[in-house]
Amino acid sequence: MPNSKSRSRRRHKLGQEAGRRELVSRSLQSAKHCLEDQDFGTAYAHYLLVLNLAPELKNDVKETFQFTLFKWAEELDSLARIQDLFDCYEHALELFPNDEVICNSMGEHLFRMGFRDEAAAYFHKAVKLNPDFPDAKENFYRVANWVVERWHFIMLNDSNRNLLYQKAIHKAVNSGCKSVLDIGTGTGILSMFAQKAGASSVYACELSKTMYELACEVLAANGLDEEIKLLHMKSLDIEIPKHIPERVSLVVTETVDSGLFGEGIVESLIHAWEHLLLPPKPLDGKVDAENYGKVIPAGATVWAMAVECEEIRRYHRVGLKDIAGVCLPETLLFHSPTYASINADETLEPYTTEKLSRVPGGYKALTEHFQILTVDFNNMQELKSFATRTPSKINMPVIKGGILDAIVVWFALQLDDEHILSTSPSEDTCWEQAVYPIQGLLDYSVKIGDSVKMEVSCQDCYLRIQKISLVTLEYGMDVEKNFKENNSEAELCSALASLQTASTLESVWQECRLESTEIALLNNVPYHECFKAAIGKVLSSLSNHEQLHSMDVDGHIDELNLEKNQSKNSVALDPLYVLDVSEGFSILPVIAGKFGPVKAYSSVEKEHHQVALSLISEANKFPKETLEFWLSHLEDENMVLQRPKSDKSWSIIILDVIETSGLIQQDVMEKAAISRCLLHSGGKIFPQYVKMFGMLVESRTLVLETAVQGTDPTLGFNIAPFINQFKVPVRVCLDLSTLLYVPLSKSVELLRVDLMNPYLNSSSSEVKVEVCESGQVTGIPFWYHVYLDEDTVLDTSSRSSHWKQAAVVLDKPIQVQVGDELVLNIHYHKSNISITVKQ
Repeated sequence: MPNSKSRSRRRHKLGQEAGRRELVSRSLQSAKHCLEDQDFGTAYAHYLLVLNLAPELKNDVKETFQFTLFKWAEELDSLARIQDLFDCYEHALELFPNDEVICNSMGEHLFRMGFRDEAAAYFHKAVKLNPDFPDAKENFYRVANWVVERWHFIMLNDSNRNLLYQKAIHKAVNSGCKSVLDIGTGTGILSMFAQKAGASSVYACELSKTMYELACEVLAANGLDEEIKLLHMKSLDIEIPKHIPERVSLVVTETVDSGLFGEGIVESLIHAWEHLLLPPKPLDGKVDAENYGKVIPAGATVWAMAVECEEIRRYHRVGLKDIAGVCLPETLLFHSPTYASINADETLEPYTTEKLSRVPGGYKALTEHFQILTVDFNNMQELKSFATRTPSKINMPVIKGGILDAIVVWFALQLDDEHILSTSPSEDTCWEQAVYPIQGLLDYSVKIGDSVKMEVSCQDCYLRIQKISLVTLEYGMDVEKNFKENNSEAELCSALASLQTASTLESVWQECRLESTEIALLNNVPYHECFKAAIGKVLSSLSNHEQLHSMDVDGHIDELNLEKNQSKNSVALDPLYVLDVSEGFSILPVIAGKFGPVKAYSSVEKEHHQVALSLISEANKFPKETLEFWLSHLEDENMVLQRPKSDKSWSIIILDVIETSGLIQQDVMEKAAISRCLLHSGGKIFPQYVKMFGMLVESRTLVLETAVQGTDPTLGFNIAPFINQFKVPVRVCLDLSTLLYVPLSKSVELLRVDLMNPYLNSSSSEVKVEVCESGQVTGIPFWYHVYLDEDTVLDTSSRSSHWKQAAVVLDKPIQVQVGDELVLNIHYHKSNISITVKQ
């Protein structure tokens, strides 16, 4: 009997196995048929069944499964079925937990949806699984700049900043503050200062998932993960006793930005005083230290001065009335994002930041520096009064004549009664200064004897400097030169003598808010002049005999003849089609329209940008049909590179090849490949090709801004290996004109990227570089020459450029002598450039 039962069980198992194999075989066949029918959802379901029933087939179906997953995910994404999309990836990662391709794809979806922290984790895992996976490396480097901002490295390398905080915390703990809460802990360094100073209870909170996980690693590496309780939350959500068991006697924080209040320190400290801190020390001081609360920093003094700075001006004010022959209407007002008009959204950040000691061209102080605000972080009533306090009025005399470009702000952080951390531009510090660009004045010139008026307040977590105006002495009396928005109707009528009625005045001013880089682009004269010349060449070569009559003998536009031709022959002449798909606000379609008859298409999306371009087109007396906005013709903006009509082709397609940060644009070669198929015979892509140049340099600054340098700057704490996981090999948004470096070689051509002739491109190359100065190679700055054609070239490192430069920073310096030769290996993959060096 036992043998009979055993045989029965074996037959049953064999039957089950046969059934399993049959089901697996049928599911594989069904998956194949579904893929042929592009039914990716059903195919994905079949593959899930197969892999769950037959895990031994994982290697055999892996690639097909990945393909099916990615196609089905794209479909779910297009249908906005986000939860289903993530469920699919979670199932896939349960089956293939160590698949770098699936991890990377999951990260891409998360990043596109704005989940940067979560995306970074998947990209990081993909790179760890396969350090040579180029797609994951490029994705990780790009997202790392978001989730672990570069100032973390610069700040941690600022040993003076770290030392001042350590001393202040040590003093407080040793005076009796034994329970500590670190708000916005970052890497956890302030918490570790407190624990090592002898605090009996240390708590820390961090909202960023990436920084929280990084802090966990740091605390564990320093043997303090059991001593410091780390919370993944913002301080406003901490409850007693749910999250921490007691009110603390000390809060430490550095949740301050260049404008002091921009990271919400006022709100978080009001909450801390109300819910997390012991009561403040009575004025008579007759209380044990352990029984009262305090904050580090204890307070701050905010300073400012008015400056002239051409670099700030060119990023925030359009200083031209005519750009390459295109007239800008007087009634069109361009503003950068920092401009606060009466109807503006006041939650916008009202300032930008600059390290004034390194600003190109320098700056000139027009006033003495002056105190605009003080704050006591240990006074809750004072903190609460900030939002309702009447703005303070300040009137500062001008001490030097010049052009008023900005109010620059910095602060002295009073850690305690002994230790002060200053962010002044005259200090050697990790801090930048807050810059309030001046916009909207009728006249920006100042002279000795004038004064600058302003109002200062703290609203919406921001330090605001508003209602800036100039007071000048004219005819023996003070005359105030205000913003245009503050002028009376009478003043506006004087400025626009042809306008008579209030209703007309209401509609005359058209404001257009641009990014600061877009304003710098408008101010880039060589850029527009070069495009005008290159566009003219192509359109002239394609135009018919009648169109050529609208050109004078020098090849320039005969405006009168052109206008007649456009009026007389607008129907008879077959227009040439120009498509501008460059990023952001661009007047290149209007420049192309000067070479009529042309049909120029712009890809700008924002309504106020379209209105501005239409006003410019009207001001230049173009027929209405000259300029069109291409995205309004499309249901899917991904189809932007298409013909305007089925029987027409583009004469010119304008692409952005270089990001303003100094990198090559993503997907530019894919766009170029599509563009080449859409060109008219003789048509061109602009630019036609770019050349990348670089040189060897020694720069301590590059090193300090890219990675934390060991344990010395962090006062013995082991932080560098963990935060340096998020360092990126390429430092972007550099200005070589102010970067502190020693050139160790001449500039050399590193790479050519050709958009018109892709067969000339190579994904990798070797370049030999001769050393002309002895030293340590720490980096390779690079920039581009952008060839619109063989004779028309733009240099992204020029003084007028709206582009910044970038640099590859070496992991380890290379010692070199004059006459040495280094070989640079350049790899170009999907817009990602990597450079390795061998001697």
